[in-house]
Amino acid sequence: MTGTAPAPFTADDYRARMARAAREAAEAGLAGLLVAPGPDLVWLTGYAPTAATERLTLLVLAAGRDPVLVVPTLEAPDAAKAAGAPALSLRDWTDGKDPYAVAAALLDAGGRFGISDNAWAMHLLSLQKALPGASYASLTQVLPMLRAVKDAAELELMAAAGAAADRAFEEIRRVPFAGRRETEVGADLADLLRRFGHSQVDFTIVASGPNGANPHHEVGDRVIEHGDMVVLDFGGLKDGYGSDTSRTVHVGEPTEEERRVHDLVREAQEAGFRAVRPGVACQEIDRAARAVIADAGYGPYFIHRTGHGIGVTTHEPPYMIEGEEQPLVPGMCFSVEPGVYLPGRFGVRIEDIVTVTEGGGRRLNYTTRELVIVD
Repeated sequence: MTGTAPAPFTADDYRARMARAAREAAEAGLAGLLVAPGPDLVWLTGYAPTAATERLTLLVLAAGRDPVLVVPTLEAPDAAKAAGAPALSLRDWTDGKDPYAVAAALLDAGGRFGISDNAWAMHLLSLQKALPGASYASLTQVLPMLRAVKDAAELELMAAAGAAADRAFEEIRRVPFAGRRETEVGADLADLLRRFGHSQVDFTIVASGPNGANPHHEVGDRVIEHGDMVVLDFGGLKDGYGSDTSRTVHVGEPTEEERRVHDLVREAQEAGFRAVRPGVACQEIDRAARAVIADAGYGPYFIHRTGHGIGVTTHEPPYMIEGEEQPLVPGMCFSVEPGVYLPGRFGVRIEDIVTVTEGGGRRLNYTTRELVIVD
């Protein structure tokens, strides 16, 4: 199915994005950018070609040149309807012709290009054959912050996606957990996300009891029991922008240790959030959250980074991880999601999406971070 990005973006918005991307590419020493179908193409042009096609579609961006979208002739009418189409030129090719020759004619034969991470290997290899003197680098590697800073309209969409995920949590906490399989609760979560406006559900983790010690357990056939901790982590896309939130609930009254661990993770999540402010390195968010857990003696059980960027995909740069020295900039959006995972017993994770403001940070999730008791 072919799609386009949602309002409120206009051709001028996409023109500005493509111009900035070309400019940043030149500043990074690149001859240009080659953008294949995927989130980068949607963000830059508003065009999402059919996922079923193997035919070459490629946006070519270079400073000082007009943007050009190489597109199969049979898909050109759909490309021309994209919101960003007035800001670029279409160069179509028909079956039986060499699309790589069409693309190569637009490129510096000896240039170094950033190329979308999700470009197909057969397309990249064919471009290399057509232009053996050119070289290529991962777009995420050379321009990791391309989509990281959101404008006001994007932040509104991010906030709306977060609010929709919050509504899903408020509903799911009221359904029965005990005696039902994780898959059943996961299906309820997915239905709720769609009910509250998500067009795409990326994940619904329901990790009960010992399964909660696996951060990426998702769902299984385990029957949830009275006395279980249950990690809920869910999100997807609403109007083209992502949600991702985690809360940990308990079926019936928790033990003293379960409450203590949950309170510890809540304290760590708060410490990570309070560390958010412009100019601070991403790694400082990780350090702030991790220090709370380590000081309590649970350091070995916090086994993943503290956060990841989010926007037109639910996971993207920047990452809140040790060694990431990228400074925070107002408009960046990312998760703050520390956790403690006790093998064979239970896990706890609490996650909000946070955006950087001029004065610190703002949460985009507002459901309670206290331990919620469910039936």
